[in-house]
Amino acid sequence: MAPILQVRDLKKTYDGGFQALKGVTLDIEEGEIIALLGPNGAGKTTLISTLCGITVPTSGSATVGGHDVITDYRAARNMIGLVPQEIALEPFAKVRDTVLYTRGLFGKKADGAYIDEVLKKLSLYDKRASMTRELSGGMKRRVLIAKALSHGPKVLFLDEPTAGVDVALRKDMWEVVAELKKSGVTIILTTHYIEEAEAIADRIAVINGGEILLVEETATLMARLGKKHLTIELRQPVQAVPETLAAYELELSEDGRSLTYTYDINSEKTGITGLLADLAAAGLKLRDISTSQDSLEQIFVGLVKEGAA
Repeated sequence: MAPILQVRDLKKTYDGGFQALKGVTLDIEEGEIIALLGPNGAGKTTLISTLCGITVPTSGSATVGGHDVITDYRAARNMIGLVPQEIALEPFAKVRDTVLYTRGLFGKKADGAYIDEVLKKLSLYDKRASMTRELSGGMKRRVLIAKALSHGPKVLFLDEPTAGVDVALRKDMWEVVAELKKSGVTIILTTHYIEEAEAIADRIAVINGGEILLVEETATLMARLGKKHLTIELRQPVQAVPETLAAYELELSEDGRSLTYTYDINSEKTGITGLLADLAAAGLKLRDISTSQDSLEQIFVGLVKEGAA
């Protein structure tokens, strides 16, 4: 089965010569959650705007469900739901009415039963008669999602869906996204919260300078690029790392009470056994040992720096 969204060598150059997209190629499978990560100005918004028919590409192609976003834009747009970062709702409109209205904008016949099902799925049904101005920030974001789902799209774009909300609401929104995936909706998520991508995305796409640096399964990315750190607490502080341990490239803490050894978790030999033996030979006595692994944020920062080099 062909990917539900296919992007081929997509380029966008604005007036003045700024190249926002530099030949983006990307396949997104039906029913997956893919997180699009990148710093400000990386091209995330331009890419989404192009796929949603808001921006016209300079060259290249993109299809949604087999429909070209330029030559068959009505059918392509009908398959897409877009949840913008900004909360823009008619303050005096009732929740159910505003979702029904959005459905009508896509030329769909009124279907109260379907809209009620969407509201129930998003825990908005009890608020269906409330005016949007009466809702909390988290509920307003749910209304934006309901509006985006009102016409039954197969692909949902979430642009910074948890920006500005507290941790509890953010995790609540993650549960909403997980439920949408179960219903078969394909989700493309842009976020500045690295832990968000790590928690809910099946794959990570890193974009910078208008180019896709990589696309990989989240767990695989962590395993391939993640480094582990062995922190060794010493019984007595030291002024410097003994020369006999120079090969391990140990990092000494400011107070001299711990050493950090970084190693590749995929390597056949981590060097830990030799390190512990050499520490003893150097006369260093251990108080405790602990390990930690690079987060996706650390990996992401490293990739962006490499891409900018």
